Amino acid sequence: MCRGVKAVALAAVFAAGILLAGALNARGQGTETTTETETTTSTVHETTTAPGTTVVTTETTVPTATTSPTTTAASSSNSSTPTWVWVVLAVLVAVVVGLVVALLTRRGGGGSGIQPGERRRRLDTAVASWAAQGWALESQTTDSAVLRRADERMVLSVDDAGHVSTRPLGDTYG
Repeated sequence: MCRGVKAVALAAVFAAGILLAGALNARGQGTETTTETETTTSTVHETTTAPGTTVVTTETTVPTATTSPTTTAASSSNSSTPTWVWVVLAVLVAVVVGLVVALLTRRGGGGSGIQPGERRRRLDTAVASWAAQGWALESQTTDSAVLRRADERMVLSVDDAGHVSTRPLGDTYG
């Protein structure tokens, strides 16, 4: 894989990690609540009056609970993801898709095309095919040939990928 492709892929993964960490951090913060509870105490007072009569009085302290909210971060009632996060994610997806397409459509080893010997063989085969149809070879190089029939001329060529193409030449004998 090309160094440039590796660098772009690494940058995309790094950016995705930063976005994911930011999103998780934003959703993980909220409000903490502390509750304090007092204990209940009862006091019993006995009072003795006339012989044989006892009056009992009970005092009870009612338990109280206090809640004091402690906010550690601003909480929002809107839980949707910010627009900029979606834009960055869309760009990252586009980069990844582009890299995959580039890797899948790459031809040959390193883009050098076919070997010169193979190119020459394909050109010779194409020239022989046209010669069988009445065309004569006028001149030839390693990747192209000029063919003639009566007052018509055409160029037969083989590109780097090995595709054979023809095109007529504009000048004619006459």
